[in-house]
Amino acid sequence: MKFGTLSLDHAEGAVLAHSVALDKGRLRKGRVLSAEDVETLRGAGLSEVIAARLEAGDLGEDVAAARLAQALVPDPERAGLRIGKAATGRVNLHAEAPGVIEVLADRIHALNALHPMITVATVREWQRVAAGSMVATVKIISYAVPEAALEAACLAAQSALRLRPVVCRTAQLIQTTVDGKDNGDKGQAVTRDRLDRLGVTLGPQQVVPHRAEPLAKAIGETQADIVLILTGSATSDLFDVAPEAVRQAGGSVTHFGMPVDPGNLLFFGTLQGRPVIGLPGCARAPALNGADFVLERLLCGVPVTSQDIAGMGVGGLLKEIPARGRLREA
Repeated sequence: MKFGTLSLDHAEGAVLAHSVALDKGRLRKGRVLSAEDVETLRGAGLSEVIAARLEAGDLGEDVAAARLAQALVPDPERAGLRIGKAATGRVNLHAEAPGVIEVLADRIHALNALHPMITVATVREWQRVAAGSMVATVKIISYAVPEAALEAACLAAQSALRLRPVVCRTAQLIQTTVDGKDNGDKGQAVTRDRLDRLGVTLGPQQVVPHRAEPLAKAIGETQADIVLILTGSATSDLFDVAPEAVRQAGGSVTHFGMPVDPGNLLFFGTLQGRPVIGLPGCARAPALNGADFVLERLLCGVPVTSQDIAGMGVGGLLKEIPARGRLREA
């Protein structure tokens, strides 16, 4: 692509780089100048314009953006994403349903490193999205790019994005009370709000004594797709009341603790193939905490491993929740 000042004698077919105000209206930047446009510019007293002219082997910005978006999401229906129409070198991609976004970051990094005028920006990996949310934007910065560079970007970008929709449609929160005074209203209300974001139905309010036996009985009786536990006294060990209750109910505990604050005292496991999460006490507040990172993925059928948890420390220092019993700095 050649960019610069062009005499109007040679401007037909070039892409206007800057909008030009006329007595009536304006010619907007990005317009491919026609013979009529050139005469209009002459009539306005101009003899030259700043414009871009495509060369052999170049692709226009809209064609390039559309092709790269198609490479990112070859099968939009299967990926749960909608590809928008190309305009001014941009194509936006939106989620078709609630869920979390899977991003193959290495592929996005690779395509963005190939040519400075070929770019893709996405939401963070595993970000929760609602139906209709924008999850990525493809932007060709210049008016055209070499086709060879675009083809390399398309190859690097293959199937780098998809929506992981919600698979757990029902949840049961089981709370414990130490002294029998906590009715669980706050925990139930905040948890319902969290689940509503992804269209998950929360079962009836349930509070049991803070002992392994009654908690195990409640866990074993629920038929919900995912079981959530919020204890009246914080879980402080892998063999504390709540993890032990999961094991007594016939389940297993995969991991305890996480390098995210607030949210350190989380554990999770499985019961008859269904996920179980022991929520930290900060989950009683609506603010973002480590439990959100795990809950949203498991609701969408995304496996979470101990290695995944270990990788959450960078970026895991979240905004303090003032209502916490023990703050980082008194």
